[in-house]
Amino acid sequence: AEPAGGAAALGAHDAGVRCLAWDASRNVVFSGSWDRTVGCWDPRQAGRAATASVPGKVFALDLAPAAAGGAKLVCGTSDRHVVVFDARRLDAPLQHRESSLKHQTRCLRCFPDGTGFALSSIEGRVAIEYFSDDDQARKYAFKCHRVGKVVYPVNALAFHPVHGTFATGGSDGGVNLWDGANKKRLAALPQFPTSVAALAFNADGSKLAVASSYCFEEGEKDHPKDELYIHSTLPHEVTPKTSSAAPP
Repeated sequence: AEPAGGAAALGAHDAGVRCLAWDASRNVVFSGSWDRTVGCWDPRQAGRAATASVPGKVFALDLAPAAAGGAKLVCGTSDRHVVVFDARRLDAPLQHRESSLKHQTRCLRCFPDGTGFALSSIEGRVAIEYFSDDDQARKYAFKCHRVGKVVYPVNALAFHPVHGTFATGGSDGGVNLWDGANKKRLAALPQFPTSVAALAFNADGSKLAVASSYCFEEGEKDHPKDELYIHSTLPHEVTPKTSSAAPP
């Protein structure tokens, strides 16, 4: 049986759809595709509400909450492009920059306060970026999800909705929690059976959902089954440290 209210296809891209973002303030969906476009879809009307062409396959997409200048849609594509749009109009980008990381983009998530975003790569690094020209001196990048000399992709990022701290998940099966403002690691969760493919906090940040799913980094092989874990966060894992605190 169909769910209450039924279901309907909003539309289609000419190649695979890599990511989606829901704008609750306007009740529209953004989609990023390997056909090198971003689509805006309004479930209340037929067809696309808007389309933007971007310089490469879309690998990551997220919506920054309205701050100075309104809500922004941030798109990470192949060839390390990052394109920032006003979420209300996709006809021309606000910014077009190159990722500060030297390898392919894997995930991108915007700060809860709407002032910037975190971007991860296949080469075990995360960059912290800001939208405003006045904040460019604050941006930085750091290494993570490395075991000895082996470097793993950082597949997933998730920001705590209250504290603004964030979690990273990698193909090493690890999840780390970070205080980006103070550049400190807060905690590391126990190892998961295989690659961490996705992460999400609930609305108050008391739970962290972790998707453990092999990402085929080593091709076709036997691997653990896909599993979803729910971690109850502890205060020390998600609360920012004071700048004078000792490193963990």
